[in-house]
Amino acid sequence: MADENLFPTNTITGLLLAGGAGRRVGNRDKGTLPWRGRPMATHCVERMAPQVKELYISCNRSQAFYNQFDCALISDERVDFQGPLAGVEAMAGHCKTEFLFLAPCDTPQLPLDLAQRLLTALQHNPGANISYARTAQREHYLCALVRGSCLATVSDFLDTGERAVRLWYGQQGAVSVDFSDTAEAFININTMTDVMVTAE
Repeated sequence: MADENLFPTNTITGLLLAGGAGRRVGNRDKGTLPWRGRPMATHCVERMAPQVKELYISCNRSQAFYNQFDCALISDERVDFQGPLAGVEAMAGHCKTEFLFLAPCDTPQLPLDLAQRLLTALQHNPGANISYARTAQREHYLCALVRGSCLATVSDFLDTGERAVRLWYGQQGAVSVDFSDTAEAFININTMTDVMVTAE
């Protein structure tokens, strides 16, 4: 983990979101798929771990694979792959720090200063509960920092039948942080074509 004297990692718990159904990659677990010779989750764990006090992995299968990492594993409390917020819901009772740092398992080039820049945005916007990354191309809602105090609201939101991350963010007060200077860091490996192109 990172030096807490340089950056307050002790205030941040990390959650790698690897619990999806992987429908666009043939229902395979995206975190286990190769990128530059190693599983995507390996890259993500290496980039997230220095930015947090403790890192969890949200996974609903492939537990034997994810057990290789020095991370606690959690699974959704809801059945049938209810989306990334179901992973956040399952994490709510485990996060004991002020902030929860989220990232998806299909973004293997995450910036090493992602949490720091997201935290700075929340410090400058005390009325906001969530900060998330955006580039000129689009918003990256799952690259986010969430105040732990608002995690308890996820269950009620999901109970309404809603699943969209951006809608929950809108209820909580969210600010976006411009990462256009490092847009390449947010490449998503979303399809089997992407996997085949980037596997080597």
